[in-house]
Amino acid sequence: MALGTTRKDRIDQLAARAAEDSRNGDSGVSLAASAWRRLRRNPVFLLGAGIIVTFIVVAAFSPLLAPHDPADRLLVDEVIKARNQIPSAQAGHPLGGDDQGRDLLSRLLVGSQQTLLVGVLATLIGLAGGLVMGTLAGALAGWVDSLVMRMVDVMLAVPGILLAVSIAALFARPNIYTLIIAVAMVQVPVFARLLRGSMLAQRSSDHVLAARALGVKPRSVVFRHMLPNALGPVIVQSTLVLALAIIDAAALSFLGLGNPDDRRPEWGTMLASAQGLIDSHPHLAFLPAACIITVALGFTLVGESMRDALDPKNRR
Repeated sequence: MALGTTRKDRIDQLAARAAEDSRNGDSGVSLAASAWRRLRRNPVFLLGAGIIVTFIVVAAFSPLLAPHDPADRLLVDEVIKARNQIPSAQAGHPLGGDDQGRDLLSRLLVGSQQTLLVGVLATLIGLAGGLVMGTLAGALAGWVDSLVMRMVDVMLAVPGILLAVSIAALFARPNIYTLIIAVAMVQVPVFARLLRGSMLAQRSSDHVLAARALGVKPRSVVFRHMLPNALGPVIVQSTLVLALAIIDAAALSFLGLGNPDDRRPEWGTMLASAQGLIDSHPHLAFLPAACIITVALGFTLVGESMRDALDPKNRR
């Protein structure tokens, strides 16, 4: 009797959930459409998306939003008069200036452009490399899978920031492009291992087995059936990796492995320049650090929200 009651209660719960999904419009729609409907009602996702949109808009229009040229030493006279003191906030310079008399607000705004460029390009390059390695390992299996995964294991055995520093140090003259390459190489094994796992899960799925039984060519099975269905977790991971790429780029710039030309500001470089003044003028370090943390938080919130929404186990 207890077993029959438990089974009946379970059926009633499933029926109630199906009715609720029907009222919410989640019945008869794809996983992606259902996930988007949940994301629109998720305040965490909306907060992260708001941060990302604001960051992208500011970075795109920073040359227009900046009140002054970030390389002009407009306040250098005040630095000299005050005996190397940092200019404070005043008319036309709401955040004051840095130790060289350059407008701090303008450098923060323009620096967002460099940070976005490094983060996006490094993530795209790392994603491309991971797609190639993950597809080879997951589609061919056998000795190819073993070879690729051993390469990935070697790269993952080295801490990410140490690997990035080692790669960046190989170049004689560091610049923004060497910074992008160093950060991208750290992301390649992450994407490769994730895609390889998704591809292996797709190998035993019903639609792949059906395609092989119908005589579909192996190349078509991989690129038309396995790879498109395995990209979901990789796309979600890319948002989380983008946050890490921004932090890693700032760390490399802080260590002096970024763009040495401080006329083109970057938040990590600004943070490194302010380390000798943190006791007397902590805002010079706090403001770029706060920008880095806020942007990384935005991408992390969006990535975690997308991961939960796209997980079939979390469908309500």
